Amino acid sequence: MSAPETLEGWFALHDLRTLDRPAWESLTRHEREKAVAEASDLMAGAEDVTDAIAGLSAIYTVVGHKADLLMLHLRPDVAHLHDLERKFDQTLLASYMSRAYSYLSVIEVSRHAAPEGTAENVEDSPYIQARLYPEMPEHSGYVCFYPMSKKRLGDDNWYMLDAPQRAELMRDHGRTGRKYAAKVSQIVSGSMGLDDWEWGVTLFSDDPLQFKKLVYEMRFDEVSARYAEFGPFYVGRRLEPHEVGRWLGE
Repeated sequence: MSAPETLEGWFALHDLRTLDRPAWESLTRHEREKAVAEASDLMAGAEDVTDAIAGLSAIYTVVGHKADLLMLHLRPDVAHLHDLERKFDQTLLASYMSRAYSYLSVIEVSRHAAPEGTAENVEDSPYIQARLYPEMPEHSGYVCFYPMSKKRLGDDNWYMLDAPQRAELMRDHGRTGRKYAAKVSQIVSGSMGLDDWEWGVTLFSDDPLQFKKLVYEMRFDEVSARYAEFGPFYVGRRLEPHEVGRWLGE
């Protein structure tokens, strides 16, 4: 049984931080203003991709207790992601934050995930290229990120299915997703050998209710109902670099 061929695009880092609010508020106003300006400049530079020839970055404030900030970076090389991570670590703001979670992966498209009717050389398809090297979706006011894996348990072992079975299950799954194409965009990244789960899914929408509707409906697809295991879900609201001060209450 052979593994399906995959195509890879940009590497992805989901960097989640938690703010020590009492420690932050113990700073003088001058120190806080300096920290805000420094962090805003760094985030603006990341979103303008001043550190690499291509890529994408977006910052989100996380809703709920799991984290306070999600920095999403897509870059051509892991070294770029590591540099962005270290640059933020060196800021004054970062010294008052702790790492809540992080996830390293690479954007991935499997050949059996190509839409019906795609040419044999799927790597030449504009649709595939747009998935491997995405632009920021227009409806990106909110983000939903979660890691997931496929089961390897008894009869429910995804990796023991033959290629046609996997392809048909994924095509059915894709049909469900395409119902939400006008409301939700997604990036799927593979993390085998890079992180603890096997894939990361990043959803974008201006209406977070659509995350619930999409994931709920997909749970009834056999590929999810029978073969999927899910990690924690993180939902965030888009934060522009110039809004960092307002987010921090400055």
